[in-house]
Amino acid sequence: MATNLFEDFDPVSSKQWKQKIQFELDGADYNETLVWNSPEDIKVKPFYHRDDFSKTTTAATNASQFKICQNIFVFDVEKSVERALDSLKRGAESLRFTIENESVDIQKLLEKLPLENTAIYFELKFLSVDFISKINTIVEQKKAAVFYNLDPIGQLAKEGNWFTTKEKDNFETLQLLSKVTRDSSLISINSALYQNAGANIVQQIAYSLAHANEYLNRIPTIHQAIVFEIAVGSNYFFEIAKLRALRLLFQLIAKEYYHDSDCHLLVTPTKRNKTLYDYNINMLRTTTECMSAILGGADAIANLPYDAIYHKNNEFGDRIARNQLLILKDESYFDKVNNPADGSYYIETLTQQLAEKALTLFKEIEANGGFLKQLNDGIIKRKIQESADKEQQLFDSGKEILIGTNKYLNPKDKMKEQIELYPFVKIKPRKTLITPIIEKRLAEKLEQERLASE
Repeated sequence: MATNLFEDFDPVSSKQWKQKIQFELDGADYNETLVWNSPEDIKVKPFYHRDDFSKTTTAATNASQFKICQNIFVFDVEKSVERALDSLKRGAESLRFTIENESVDIQKLLEKLPLENTAIYFELKFLSVDFISKINTIVEQKKAAVFYNLDPIGQLAKEGNWFTTKEKDNFETLQLLSKVTRDSSLISINSALYQNAGANIVQQIAYSLAHANEYLNRIPTIHQAIVFEIAVGSNYFFEIAKLRALRLLFQLIAKEYYHDSDCHLLVTPTKRNKTLYDYNINMLRTTTECMSAILGGADAIANLPYDAIYHKNNEFGDRIARNQLLILKDESYFDKVNNPADGSYYIETLTQQLAEKALTLFKEIEANGGFLKQLNDGIIKRKIQESADKEQQLFDSGKEILIGTNKYLNPKDKMKEQIELYPFVKIKPRKTLITPIIEKRLAEKLEQERLASE
């Protein structure tokens, strides 16, 4: 018979814990010393207790089912197929193909892949009924799981223009495609844009939901799962709570549209805290970010190679990124338990607080015309920029630390000869309908100054 090992100990209340802490502080103020305020205006306490916790409904997360995803930019079809097959052989479980134009031979790209056992994501940089119909014909024959990841609103937010000239044409095309692709996920939400541009976590959740709400409002025939492409940052527990809160709120909003499919979370580490100098630390950052993604309930994770900001795609960087996830899954056993964050008073409280604040902001956006109107009016960009500027000030002042960049620099670290990709924001002058939301890393200004002195 099981024995309760703690029945001889009196329970310690929340009040008793706090009194003990205050005694140990020897006169220092509890709130000023131990309570800190997050960028989302959430006060984080030194301990959480069941006395202060009221159980609320939380979204179920299937951490045991997360898939390792490999990103592949399709330029040369034969090389892309070769890379896809090699990635699957080495541990990838799903593939995300980025395709820029309709000239790609989609039949050739897919014919040799084991589609029956592999989820395929398409990042299409265009909107074409004919092209998607071709894909649909192929995948229906093999009963493959396909996610088309079409996001005209995300295209407008990131590039400043729609896929096609008129706003109406984009939604009419999606309406048509929703009838053609009944068994495959059609819509995605580029939530990663908001994180990489500097939005705080409440903004990321609220903007992502308001973004999705535009599609649910305008295209009532969509009943397939909506993909949220999310970037996770380094605030470990907050990022776990972010994914949980997003899933919970999406389910709440989807019920209003009788949308019975859950959201699908495709997660990748953020670029915002990645650095050019002391770049090996990027592996530590992406590892903890992938851990947050798994514990938060990601359906698939596409890791970011440690050298992605300055090297072109390469086999070594991809292999290391993939192996990080393989170690978490097969050696750290992160795939053995569903809902792993349940029962943590801290994470449950964070989830509840983030969800409440994000829902309030979501309602505010809807009351003022909706996401698309605020995007066109420049309000979304301005709010994100305000949040980004605050974080940038913290980094510039040394209060937010990136090891090897603004703390513990290695003066012998030289990077000028290693750069294959331009690692800084480069805005191309072009005519746009709105001012686009720009992704920017925290370390860019500091890195440019160091490069200039090499």
